[in-house]
Amino acid sequence: MTSAANPAPLWQPDPDRVAAARITRFQAWAAERHGAPAEGGYPALHRWSVEELETFWQAVAEWFEVRFSTPYERVLADRAMPGARWFPGATLNYAEHALRTAEDPSRAHDPALLHVDETHEPSPVSWSELRRQVGALAAQLRALGVQPGDRVSGYLPNIPQAVTAFLATAAVGAVWTSCAPDFGARSVLDRFQQVEPVVLFTVDGYRYGGKEHDRAGTVAELRRELPTLRAVVHIPLLGTDAPEGTLEWSAVTAGDAEPVFEQVPFDHPLWVLYSSGTTGLPKAIVQSQGGILLEHFKQIGLHCDLGLGDRLFWFTSTGWMMWNFLVSGLLTGTTVVLYDGSPGFPDTGAQWRVAERTGATLFGTSAAYVMACAKADVHPGRDFDLSRVKCVATTGSPLPPDGFRWIHDEVADDLWIASVSGGTDVCSCFAGAVPTLPVEIGELQAACLGTDLQSWDPQGKPVIDEVGELVVTNPMPSMPIRFWNDPDGSRYRDSYFEMYPGVWRHGDWITITDRGSVVIHGRSDSTLNRQGVRMGSADIYEVVERLPEIRESLVIGLEEPDGGYWMPLFVHLAEGAALDDELRARIKQSIRENLSPRHVPDDIIEVPGVPHTLTGKRIEVPVKRLLQGTALDKAVNPGSVDNLELLRFYEDIARTRTRRSVPVSGTSSRAGR
Repeated sequence: MTSAANPAPLWQPDPDRVAAARITRFQAWAAERHGAPAEGGYPALHRWSVEELETFWQAVAEWFEVRFSTPYERVLADRAMPGARWFPGATLNYAEHALRTAEDPSRAHDPALLHVDETHEPSPVSWSELRRQVGALAAQLRALGVQPGDRVSGYLPNIPQAVTAFLATAAVGAVWTSCAPDFGARSVLDRFQQVEPVVLFTVDGYRYGGKEHDRAGTVAELRRELPTLRAVVHIPLLGTDAPEGTLEWSAVTAGDAEPVFEQVPFDHPLWVLYSSGTTGLPKAIVQSQGGILLEHFKQIGLHCDLGLGDRLFWFTSTGWMMWNFLVSGLLTGTTVVLYDGSPGFPDTGAQWRVAERTGATLFGTSAAYVMACAKADVHPGRDFDLSRVKCVATTGSPLPPDGFRWIHDEVADDLWIASVSGGTDVCSCFAGAVPTLPVEIGELQAACLGTDLQSWDPQGKPVIDEVGELVVTNPMPSMPIRFWNDPDGSRYRDSYFEMYPGVWRHGDWITITDRGSVVIHGRSDSTLNRQGVRMGSADIYEVVERLPEIRESLVIGLEEPDGGYWMPLFVHLAEGAALDDELRARIKQSIRENLSPRHVPDDIIEVPGVPHTLTGKRIEVPVKRLLQGTALDKAVNPGSVDNLELLRFYEDIARTRTRRSVPVSGTSSRAGR
């Protein structure tokens, strides 16, 4: 029953949609076969999935017909975190499952991939052609001496060749790792040198924002600085000849060999992903073939409700975990849309145009893109045919309430909006999309199946309707099997299990409501703690960036040596805007009225830009360290930042403040507490 305190949901699936959802069919099947609750809908299914963890994951494996070439002894040999051992004894191959749809003669010529560049014209790769290319390339990798466990690297944009190279790598049991070509040489080497690849797939350059960007010099440096390379494969995206000593892509994929899928243990490494590495070398996160296979079957097939006939478009690059997640759409027979280009070229509506032209049924993007569209007065529902889109999903940062409203008003009023949250660390979601639940403004729908998500206070007690640390109290199959070059596991333990031994602490502030929905408040290691009242930075950004004059903002809470607390708000203004007294007053008023008088900033400082990681996340902790007086080379790994010069601006503010105890005159406003 709806009341003023609990307004009606923004969206509610109708009974037909609930009945048709794959998760509904799974629940009925699991009730019959495995004792899952037949009644009670998603909340009952979720409760069963965490209380009967082994039975749940056995059910997932059976429902999606996972091909175990040797049987498992049990589902979970040890629940300890870290160290949980999933499906011991089992062998399988991820790539075999990703290419299963090609075995169906009626679907072999349907598109497995739709590639779109900045012309926005889709180019298909059929299931049979993808399977042929993977078979040919896997045979070539074996001919080059690539063995199970060897590392194969890609310096590639989001193009079909990247998918083929990854699947061929997985087929031979080797370990894939990739970086996007907008990463500079130092950033790539910080990652690839850790894992010592034996093969490098690379382009000669890429196109972005209507321009060609040559990468020949960077590739030459990678070849010099990666002495373990046995072969380099050249993909002539810009049409250049293969450099001396490299192999041509067309030659290594010309064969017609049937793919041979190496059957590897369930916990055999599939790929290495990397943390942002803002304060040191990026963590090299190793996830397993079987763990990713099961987790992505669950996430894409049940939570995203995708299968045969669907089309998945998520804007991403190969340097972000969402690329790996996107490619896993193949597991459920879904056509995967690969967009290689600028998110805003030739105009801000570019991603909606791609969704229209590819017939995407699920369109995934960033919260930042949604808010940019709102500010640019884009009208997707009016200007594009988005009738096939059944879900718009966002990640990267929390989607503000205004973002929910804008999608509802400007895309479609009967639209499933899925704000999701997870991490590179698990290459999946902790909370997010559930096709059978209502959507509330500003909230993620629920914790995901098999994920015992809780919000804990500092004493390790679960709290409801209060802000706490995001923790997961049971293992997930896609949790890292280890970090590379971490022989005793100490770096892995320190990253997630130091605060609450045996319990995964992710580093986000969340609220779990009494309805089971989830609110993300931002990173807990950059939390604003004013007079004992904690608040996530995302809450500040949501309020401040509603103002049309503010393009982006960054808030830092700084504990001072004298016991004081300095909380500056840095604002990057929209073109033509000025940080005058009137705008400062509106910023303070918005925070005071919508959040808390305690979190009105001490200073509002105009900046030339907000620094981000290479995957687009705002850099908060390194800026905090700079403001505390840490030298730039100690506060941040330069290769992890999109624009190092921006950080020099914050370093200068720290110096000026140390000398004068106030920021630069004329750029700030002291706000009384």
